[in-house]
Amino acid sequence: MTDTQSLPEGYEISADSTRVDVDRVHRWLSTDAYWALGRSREKQERAIAGSLNFGVYDATSGEQVAYARVVTDEATFAWLCDVYVDPAARGKGLGTALVAAVRGYVEPLGVRRVLLATQDAHGVYEKLGFKALDRPDQWMALILR
Repeated sequence: MTDTQSLPEGYEISADSTRVDVDRVHRWLSTDAYWALGRSREKQERAIAGSLNFGVYDATSGEQVAYARVVTDEATFAWLCDVYVDPAARGKGLGTALVAAVRGYVEPLGVRRVLLATQDAHGVYEKLGFKALDRPDQWMALILR
């Protein structure tokens, strides 16, 4: 699975969960991602098991360089989360290509809405059609911790 229009040469995108480097993803998120700092390995494994998982891989070495997951019923709703690009691979358009591939995967499912939350990457997502909620006052959250 690739979005060949925006994926830089030498990389590939896969939705095969068995390819996810769980150690690497856990290290990235639990130590460097503001939304997941301190996340336990056990919790990360459960999150991976309950989600659609996408990775960007170096086509030569097979090393994972980016990750995203989608929580969805595969019919009406999806939540894009844990989007992360290794610092050494940033600036190449891999994050944009990854999110475009996720969009291409969920769109044919008939999902009406894909939500995400970000503090600092609005521009990346806007390029792919995401926009601020028109009516954020209609949305609520139950915070359990």
